[in-house]
Amino acid sequence: MILGRILEHKKAELRRKKSRGYLAELKGKIVDRPAPSGFINALEEACTPDCPALISEVKKASPSQGLMRPEFEAGFDPVEIAGAYKKHGAAAVSVLTDQEFFQGHLDHLASVKDRVGLPALNKEFMIEGLQFYEARAYGADAVLLIVAALDRIQLEDFYAMAKSLSLDVLVETHDESEIDMVLERIPDTALIGINNRDLTTFSTDLSVTRRLAPRIPSEKVIVSESGIHKREDVLQIIEAGVKAMLVGESLVRADDIGAKIQDLRGTEEQENQAGRPAQETRWI
Repeated sequence: MILGRILEHKKAELRRKKSRGYLAELKGKIVDRPAPSGFINALEEACTPDCPALISEVKKASPSQGLMRPEFEAGFDPVEIAGAYKKHGAAAVSVLTDQEFFQGHLDHLASVKDRVGLPALNKEFMIEGLQFYEARAYGADAVLLIVAALDRIQLEDFYAMAKSLSLDVLVETHDESEIDMVLERIPDTALIGINNRDLTTFSTDLSVTRRLAPRIPSEKVIVSESGIHKREDVLQIIEAGVKAMLVGESLVRADDIGAKIQDLRGTEEQENQAGRPAQETRWI
């Protein structure tokens, strides 16, 4: 089970980090950080009837597929990628910070936030309170809580901790029981993710969003995560009532990030009809 392996490694990693000095260092960094920008507000403002708000993901690798692009072996520039996302209309950015399985880093989060400025989600497996201080110290505006990785008490406590640090929270679900638990235990949560990827097998099925979205009250901001590769996929999640989409792999793997974003948002054909020259094929 991939999720189990990740969580076991994360526990060991955090045991090595724990020290009074490290937490004090993080708290010192937080003092020097500006207040988080409104991650949820950015999504609500960007969502339209024709397209959910786009959370674009900075992703170097995954445990199931390895490096997203061969050239990442020689160099990986998260700021360059996030800058392309911002240029082409992303409402927010998700930055993977797990090192062992995704080859991410907290420094990627800090550099993207400081140099690109989009509202930023710390995409991490949150299992210890220390990680929330890390997220805030390195510039996150929001954190991810994966229901499958937490028990009920942790879900409540971590949600409260994030809010105490002025962080928005994306609460990620994958089945009916997880949604029910979120609505029961943290009813005031405004941002609920539906992950189309099964974290035990890493298989992906977009029908998960279509099945689960109607279970979530309409006033919540629903985020469909994973498995979104083309405009037809976006139209499916719009029909389900989704207000935001988190897209990583299809953007990072695209030869032209801008053209891919236009395709997902349904604007590429409109621009071509307006007589604008077609973009050259390029990565960013």
